This record gives sequence, structure tokens and C-alpha cells, in this order.
Amino acid sequence: MRQLKLPSGNTMPVFGLGTWRMGEHPDRFQSEVAVIRRALDLGISLIDTAEMYGEGGAEDVIGEAIRGVRDELFLVSKFYPHNASRSGVIEACERSLQRMNCDYIDLYLLHWPGSIPLTQTFDALHALQESGKISDFGVSNFDLHDLQAIPESDQPLLGCNQVFYNLAHREVEWQVAGWCRQRGLPMMAYSPLDQAGELLRSPVLAEVADRRDATVAQIALAWLLHQPGTVVIPKSAKPERIEQNLGALDIKLSDGDLQDLDTAFPAPEQAVRLGMR
Repeated sequence: MRQLKLPSGNTMPVFGLGTWRMGEHPDRFQSEVAVIRRALDLGISLIDTAEMYGEGGAEDVIGEAIRGVRDELFLVSKFYPHNASRSGVIEACERSLQRMNCDYIDLYLLHWPGSIPLTQTFDALHALQESGKISDFGVSNFDLHDLQAIPESDQPLLGCNQVFYNLAHREVEWQVAGWCRQRGLPMMAYSPLDQAGELLRSPVLAEVADRRDATVAQIALAWLLHQPGTVVIPKSAKPERIEQNLGALDIKLSDGDLQDLDTAFPAPEQAVRLGMR
């Protein structure tokens, strides 16, 4: 699978599995474990989660699913803004590691901007990195002014900005995408299928999919994968859907396809706040 290079020199797969809404129902625990294991069998090695998902429940599911194969994976987790103090970040990381039954997290993110000074947050992230408990760190849901508020010495070290990004929601392209690309900072697109909303019912998307003998979801994902430095993390509870989505990696959109999609889903032409779900 294609990889993106992080500023640290480590690499990250461009396609992963999201786990939002997992770990919320104990009766689904084993079926969710099975979904993740099937995704791994299909070649997915990036798994994205957060302490917020099921209040740790998703990390519990992951911990069971990755037994014996952790070193083959790229794990991403996120911590709450109210845990962003120096001690809070370290304690949150320890809890996530315990739930996932592993020794380190590949990429650890501040879930969204909060009120705790970022100097404390990044001091903690450096301490975790030095102790080997995380390999890289970054942020999520950071608009331009939030990114600029990060200590200047840490801006070049960010592993990614995880953002709400899909064809129907291109707010990130107003300012954030340019800032990230100028610095070689990957963007990780969550809800890349717009949570199966109106996007997948688009007639234009259906036309492009028909031309490419693909599903509309594959085209939406292929469009994102065409954007420089972009990672996608679609979530699905159905193994067959995960396998379908992976087909997006093999789709090469033509200039005509891209023009049709750009016309149907235009980028913002005036100042707009970063979207968030």
C-alpha cells in the first residue's frame, strides 16, 4: 500500500480503518473485533481511534483484535482537550496503551483545540516520544489560527492534522490544506464518505462511478486519495464494504472525472470555518 512520509522520517499508510462508534455496545464486542481482524487480513494496517470513542470502548476492541500482530500496524489515537495538560496527556496515553494492550502508539493526536496552553500539551508529547510510548504526534480539527498557535518549534514536527474532509465538505481547502502542504504535513480525512449522507446519492458521483465501473464510495475515496498528502480512514462495520472501499486505491480518475466532480462539489471561494463532525 502507498505510504506517506512524516516529518520524522516514519511512514504512514494512505488508507486506514476508522473506529468511531465502535465499543459503545458490549453485545457487539466480538463482531467488532472480527471486523477489525478482517480488515487486517485484507491488508489494512492503519487503525484510527480515540479515547472518546465509546469512552475507551473502541480501544478495548482494538486491543483484542490486534493481539499478536501489533508490530505490523500503524495505530493512531487521540486524547480529549480536557486531558491536554502535561500530566493529563501522559495519563491519557497510559490508559490508551493499557486498553489496546500495546507498548506504543504510532501517532498520537490532540482531538480538537481546547483551553489548556499548547506548550503544556507539546511538552507532554515530547516526553512520551522520548520514553518510546509514542512515535509521532499531531493534531485534529485544527483550523489555520489553531495551527499557527502551535509553538513554532513544534509546527515542523507534526505528524498530521486529522480533519473532516470529503467531496461535499471541502472547507479545509480554504486555508488549512495550503498551510499543511507547504510544510509536508499530511491531512487525515475522517468521515471521507460524509457518514453515508447525501454525498453518496449524488447523480454526478454515480455517473463517474458508472464510467469507472466502480461504486460511488470508491470514487469519493479515490478523489480524496488524489489530493496531495491525504490519508483516508473510512469506517465500516461490514467486511464486504471494507473490501469494496479498498478498491479505491486502484482507481485513477481522469481529468474529465475530476472536472465533473469539481463542478458538482466546488471548493470554497470565500472565507469559511473548518468543518467538524
